[in-house]
Amino acid sequence: MLMIQIKSTLRSVLRCDFLRREDGVIAIEALVVLPLLFWTYLSMFSIFDAFRMNSINQKAAFTIGDAISRETVPIDNQYLEGVRDLFEYLARAKDKSSIRVSSLWYDAVADEYKADWSQKLGSIEPLTNTDVKNWHQLLPVMPDKERLILVETWSDYDPPFKTGLEERQIRNFVFTRPRYAPRVCWETCN
Repeated sequence: MLMIQIKSTLRSVLRCDFLRREDGVIAIEALVVLPLLFWTYLSMFSIFDAFRMNSINQKAAFTIGDAISRETVPIDNQYLEGVRDLFEYLARAKDKSSIRVSSLWYDAVADEYKADWSQKLGSIEPLTNTDVKNWHQLLPVMPDKERLILVETWSDYDPPFKTGLEERQIRNFVFTRPRYAPRVCWETCN
């Protein structure tokens, strides 16, 4: 009986019946497709999360810029630390982020931008007149002696899943015109 079964199996293998059989195909297809489908889902989730975090960081930077633009008294380092704490709370930043706040004005005679002051918290340097003088492509067209507040933020983004999207730094560049005073001063207004 065993010999008959072995002969039958051997004949079906030799006639390639094994290749024509269709039972078990779904299990093999699932074994191939499910990991790819799972990876695709995690990748889409990571990409969506990256765009979401970028949007949250940008909204937080605009909020900070708007809050500073409404100040009528000089701001100081303690105010700047509070602003960074607020940014980290709004942006859901895990590590210490960097922030640079600058007061810039436009000189129409020289056709260049100049810095009243620039202050930072974190691993970046304050802006100088040399840095901003030719920022015509980055800053808006302004009338002579008009001022604006420039808020720049940097925060690290770590994707929730390792699917090919690497860690990166989210940077924001936001400018706002002072609202209730002609300029926002640092520590004292001269």
